[in-house]
Amino acid sequence: MSTLDEKTPGASARQLAPDTILQSRYRVIRHLGSGGMGAVYEAIDLRLGHTVALKQALTSDEELWRQFEREARLMARLNHPALPRVSDYFTEGHRAFFVMQFVEGQDLAEIIAQQPGPFPRPAVVAWADQLLDALIYLHSRERQVIHRDIKPHNLKITPTGQIVLLDFGLAKTQIANSADKVSSTSVFGYTPRYAPLEQIQDLGTTPQSDIYALGATLYHLLTGVKPPDALARAAALVSAKPSPLKPANEVNPSVGSELSAILDRAMAQNPDERYDSAAEFREALRRLGRVDGVPEVELVVHHAPIEATVVEIVETGDTTLVASSVRTSATGRLGSHAIAAVFVIMLLAFSVFCAYYPWKLPMPARAEISAHQLPVLSESVIQGARIGTTAARKR
Repeated sequence: MSTLDEKTPGASARQLAPDTILQSRYRVIRHLGSGGMGAVYEAIDLRLGHTVALKQALTSDEELWRQFEREARLMARLNHPALPRVSDYFTEGHRAFFVMQFVEGQDLAEIIAQQPGPFPRPAVVAWADQLLDALIYLHSRERQVIHRDIKPHNLKITPTGQIVLLDFGLAKTQIANSADKVSSTSVFGYTPRYAPLEQIQDLGTTPQSDIYALGATLYHLLTGVKPPDALARAAALVSAKPSPLKPANEVNPSVGSELSAILDRAMAQNPDERYDSAAEFREALRRLGRVDGVPEVELVVHHAPIEATVVEIVETGDTTLVASSVRTSATGRLGSHAIAAVFVIMLLAFSVFCAYYPWKLPMPARAEISAHQLPVLSESVIQGARIGTTAARKR
């Protein structure tokens, strides 16, 4: 069994060796990663016989240590499918730890490193729906929780295609719907490119700060390009230069103008110009074709090219169709051109018909997104990801 010298200064900042046993209960298996305030390990709960995640505070600063304990207490009160649960907190010598649910899978930063480029739009929209449901849960609590560090590194994709929001090290709580918001003590910190201007300038954060960070993360996933830093955008505005933030659909045309406009609003520099709530943000995305529920999405990393993929969306609960079954391949362009030609001929025939029968037609209702409106996935995305799901329309 490995041990650490508890009397050695800075011992709390040392990584734990495999087979280290803590509290005569938790045996360390391997180091999973480190952040600004802590290291995370895979461990075995010897008492219950299951795998857990063990987070260690990598600081001897008393204020940061108190923040670490606040993080554990905050997460222990949460109960949502997209959030990990904390089951234990303890100190051993001059070290602090908490135990939480072990989430299998890879974080999005790892997946991006393995397969650079944009992710399939249906997968990103499905993940956004799940994350916004989690933000609605966090922001609507009596003491609302603001995560303040949403980014690809803190988002893990499970083997079943679900997404989980991790690392509440920068989170803070405050009284919801109060003119005099009394916030718990929190530490200053942010991640460039994903943090909003008010957080970078330490002007105070609100639920709109999480909306910005999620919008920036979705922008990265949909375009394959990291969004520009909020400070760089502000500097360009002051110097009357073009904004470094290009519309997402200009970077990746398959994003579409409507989804691009949604991201632009979520990433507005002024918090008052963003969505008022995570619920409003989610509703805007669902108007693109989703009504309720979240499809099951599987992302598979391929090490060899594939000739074709099937893009489908599952109907779970009251979910409407986002994408019908679309098969794409390198030889599918002629078929697309033929369909376009047929559509043009039909449109011309309809125009002639209306000319001879000049009826006053009613205004058409807003249509749901159909298969021919969906973007065609790029070859790089096809080689990097696959969404294996099934789909059905509500009748």
